[in-house]
Amino acid sequence: MGKDMEATSQKWLKFRTATLLAFFLLLFIALVSRAFQLQILSANYLQSLAKKQHTRVLMLQPERGIIFDRNGEKLAASLMAASIFGDPSKMADLSETSKDLAALLHIERKTILKKLSSAKSFCWLARKVPAEVAGAVEKANIAGVYVVKEPKRFYPNGTLGGHLLGFVGMDDNGLEGLEIAFDKYLKGNPVKLTWTQDAKRKRLSPQADADQMGQGESANLILTIDSRLQHLAEVQLQEAVRDKGARGGVAVIMDPRTGEILAMANEMGFDPNNFSAYQTGAGKNRAITDCFDPGSIFKPFTIAGALEEGVAKETDRIFCENGNYRVTDRVIHEAKRHRYGYLTVREVVKYSSNIGSTKIAEKLGKEKFYHYITKFGFGMKTGIDLPGESPGLLRPVEQWAKIDAATVAFGQGISVTPIQMVTALSAIANDGVLMKPFIVRAIVDKNGQIVRAYRPTVVRRVVSSQTARRLTAMMVDVVGAPDGTGKNARIENMPVAGKTGTAQKFDFARRVYSSQKVRTSFLGFFPADNPQIAIMVMLDEPQKDRWGGVAAAPVFKKIGEQILTCFRTPLRENPLPLPETELRETGLKLVSHEGMLRQAALPADDVESVMPDFRGLTMRDAIKKARDRGVDIKILGSGWAVHQEPAAGTPIGDFPSCAVSFAN
Repeated sequence: MGKDMEATSQKWLKFRTATLLAFFLLLFIALVSRAFQLQILSANYLQSLAKKQHTRVLMLQPERGIIFDRNGEKLAASLMAASIFGDPSKMADLSETSKDLAALLHIERKTILKKLSSAKSFCWLARKVPAEVAGAVEKANIAGVYVVKEPKRFYPNGTLGGHLLGFVGMDDNGLEGLEIAFDKYLKGNPVKLTWTQDAKRKRLSPQADADQMGQGESANLILTIDSRLQHLAEVQLQEAVRDKGARGGVAVIMDPRTGEILAMANEMGFDPNNFSAYQTGAGKNRAITDCFDPGSIFKPFTIAGALEEGVAKETDRIFCENGNYRVTDRVIHEAKRHRYGYLTVREVVKYSSNIGSTKIAEKLGKEKFYHYITKFGFGMKTGIDLPGESPGLLRPVEQWAKIDAATVAFGQGISVTPIQMVTALSAIANDGVLMKPFIVRAIVDKNGQIVRAYRPTVVRRVVSSQTARRLTAMMVDVVGAPDGTGKNARIENMPVAGKTGTAQKFDFARRVYSSQKVRTSFLGFFPADNPQIAIMVMLDEPQKDRWGGVAAAPVFKKIGEQILTCFRTPLRENPLPLPETELRETGLKLVSHEGMLRQAALPADDVESVMPDFRGLTMRDAIKKARDRGVDIKILGSGWAVHQEPAAGTPIGDFPSCAVSFAN
């Protein structure tokens, strides 16, 4: 019996030991399996859960690129500003948190509570707030509330160039002007920002994704605009609008030989720093969007076609019907009820005869007339690198009645934009060659390397050089003659070619041209014998002095005089000629203002003998290029090159050294 009990006890002990071993083995296997599942099979899933608990990822825009004028002055830049966001899942009491935030952010409590209640894990509470507000939020250390830095667009000159610069939205997307036209270059790519907290929910500093560092960089713009000329144009335009009681106005300054826009002013002013304070449409650039009947400033283009076709010459005498000329069922009158008899073609331009212009257009014929109108670029977009350009309004010649040809001859029945007018005028100033207007000279990266350069572009030859010069001589009489309509645009010791204009506005309600509402304008360029500056001035509905010769011409005069007296850079005395063969064959061998990228237009064997273009280069690259070319270089400032003297393209033999200005 005793032996049996002992044997049974040993069997039970062995069974229990085996059972325990089996249990621990199963437990070990289970633990290993679980560990394998957690660390291998479910690793990615669990890591993502951990990230959700401890990290917050934001996609933030990098600083937008800087917009510089042609001299390196900053017109638009970005500053880092603080923004506040919240994570409702980390907040114990949304009502209490919203109360605390309302006091700190100076926002209504119900507004904050609505944002927090409608979001699961993220919502913006306040964007780009003042530094003191952000500091107070950080000091309060509210659970689930975070402060992050993001770029804020800043326009250091306020209203200067506001209409052409445009503005950006809260998320740094371009919404108007150059900001939207070149958004893909200025904006850059978003950068991932990771915000972490430890187990005690202590907030740690945000870190940019290392793999994306440097990838979000944006590019900078260098404009053709001269901020000094822009300021001058805006001031003179504002004074004229105020003095004449006008609704508004436009002034555009262009280099006729290159198509570079040197200034583009709109009135009333617009400050892109505070765009939300303006009514919708206040930021519209009327120099390229608004159409109007040009009136008498259109007459030179009528005369140009007649001269080119040989149907009229300066000395031809035109009978102007003593002030009344019937065309079909309409009677055409002269401005101010003048009663001209015989006028030469030159006098038709000088005295701005409507009837004389009509008869010259009749000699030309409507098909030829239409041909030259389109060659000058009317009825189509100029292609300027700004958004929202209008093509104007020019009905097909097949739809013209006889009266249409007559009225278009003196600028009624056709709608144009200011940019079309100054571009067409520049073709006359540029020996008959039409240039494409542009406002961006180059796109450069943060290191000053050129990403893309924009060169002067020939559109086509409109009229011969001889015709352009003959017409210029007539336009000089408009300003220079004591009885010319543009005598108020005269600049002392400077030959000016120009044309005045007064156009009745069309009353769409009554379907007639208004006798009270007009637009007055002046087109001109100088020096007339070597044109380098072309200016268009237009005043909308002046209540005082409602004629182009007394309202708009003085604005041209003031701008021109200040260009000549207030700026040290002289007008070019010997600009590069435009050989007919080069224009016809390539359309590219032109020099931009101050010789930008001139060497790119020269034959390869000539490049080594001229001054290189240092602008847009870093200091090291500029020194290397100077050494390679054998040029002594003088460094002024730091950063990337924005100006040089002498200009690119100047023969090195004449100037063996070059002063280069750099700016950050």
